[in-house]
Amino acid sequence: MKRIIGAGGRAFLVAVLIALPALMLHDGSTDRTQMIALLALIAAILTFSEYVSAYPSFLEFRDAGPFNRLRFAALFATVFALTMISRGQIQPTAVSTALGNLGGQVGQAMDFPFSPVRLMVLLVPSDAPQSALSQVRTHAGLAYLMSLLTMLVFVAIVRLLNWPIRRGSFNFWVNLPLFDPTAGGDVLRRLKRDAHVNVALGFLLPFLIPAAMSVVSQLMEPVSLSDPQTLIWTMSAWAFLPAGLMMRGVALMRIADLIEEKRRRAYAQADLQIA
Repeated sequence: MKRIIGAGGRAFLVAVLIALPALMLHDGSTDRTQMIALLALIAAILTFSEYVSAYPSFLEFRDAGPFNRLRFAALFATVFALTMISRGQIQPTAVSTALGNLGGQVGQAMDFPFSPVRLMVLLVPSDAPQSALSQVRTHAGLAYLMSLLTMLVFVAIVRLLNWPIRRGSFNFWVNLPLFDPTAGGDVLRRLKRDAHVNVALGFLLPFLIPAAMSVVSQLMEPVSLSDPQTLIWTMSAWAFLPAGLMMRGVALMRIADLIEEKRRRAYAQADLQIA
């Protein structure tokens, strides 16, 4: 019963996250509303089926909190903040004004040549009004700041709170269900290789995603960043896909360090017994 209640709560929160921009911005499009409701339902079902089971199927670090909780909380906070900024264009409030000012200041500070924020700003058409340019810069700056803070918080949890073994042992196969131990090669070497690849991709993606969007826009109809919901989800994905990869890389490196330390102790104990 406890597992069912927990899975239901997580499924509800995921559905709320997906529907949040549409609910707060009051989009009158019936087709879009139905599509968002369908996506929220599918995401809720997948989340419920994953957490209601005693064994994971695809979600990594399910029993190694607060890895997934931190990622979800940061993404939820980012989507909420960006939605409030967009809503403030129509119905300004003290909260939306404060978030807009913060995002504007951060966006201005991060908008320098060759920065990820500058690359996202360059996606705005040259004939777009200054308000659209400012809106993209504000959203990009705030989303990127949130992703950086999330990574710093996770690194602090790993280093200062001894994640993931502070509250008990770490079950490798439960928390990494997609990692195939029979694929060949030493597990420790593969973990370190995957960690380095994830960190490298996480660092490069904020630069590669705008470049890819620019190339795609030349081949087909470009993504319209003037639409508030498209802008919110584009900026959220652009900021948190790289952050998620870097967090996964840090987590895998931490697991590799734990395995290496355990091997060292086992080898030392074996040498003592032989002696």
